[in-house]
Amino acid sequence: MRQEDIWDVETAERYDTPGRGVFAPEAVDPVVDRLAALAGGGRVLEFAVGTGRIAVPLAARGVSVTGIELSEPMLGQLRKKADLPVVVGDMATAAAPGRFSLVYLVFNTIGNLLTQDEQVECFRNAARHLDPGGRFVIELGVPELRRLPPGQAAVVFGGESGYLGVDTYDTVRQHLVSHHFTFGEGRSARLGRCPQRYIWPAELDLMGRLAGFGLESRHADWTGGEFTTESSSHVSVYRLPTS
Repeated sequence: MRQEDIWDVETAERYDTPGRGVFAPEAVDPVVDRLAALAGGGRVLEFAVGTGRIAVPLAARGVSVTGIELSEPMLGQLRKKADLPVVVGDMATAAAPGRFSLVYLVFNTIGNLLTQDEQVECFRNAARHLDPGGRFVIELGVPELRRLPPGQAAVVFGGESGYLGVDTYDTVRQHLVSHHFTFGEGRSARLGRCPQRYIWPAELDLMGRLAGFGLESRHADWTGGEFTTESSSHVSVYRLPTS
């Protein structure tokens, strides 16, 4: 399934949950704080800007934000909230005008590129957009293969009233599919699927090196928590040489 088919009109209209989940202030504010500090007053580019969950509040801080987005329906939702410059295209190849001090990619979205080659090209595309010394920030989950029982290929990652989330893994291709089930009191349920290619932190670092980046920092979260063997995700900051 193509990403542009997944992020269709129906999904885009249901994506935003103002004040709740990943749209809650406690989820958004630390991201915006860190990115604003890393931007240092320079221009910022978000790959896969979506409906503007991060870009809109970041721009409200006075940061000059441009986006790249593949899904026209997601972009339509963004344009209801803010008039930000956005280039329609793939984050591995699309070009935004000008140069930037910071490029960022949040909430596991690099995994939407389903081959290693495409993910490497995403790094190279970030490098093409950055000034010397510019930074590329990626938020990404750590693959949860330790949770897979022997002989099984599925892990429940979320369960609450009216919702069940299950990841199924193909460990040969480093692919997973996130299955999102939403349901009410009746027998019917709504199913959404999102295929991804998972990336180990060391593999991500090598992708950065191939594009000319060095790893500047890695933390477990946006507030600077220590990254350990038990961390479920990481925020990694890559930087180009200054000259």
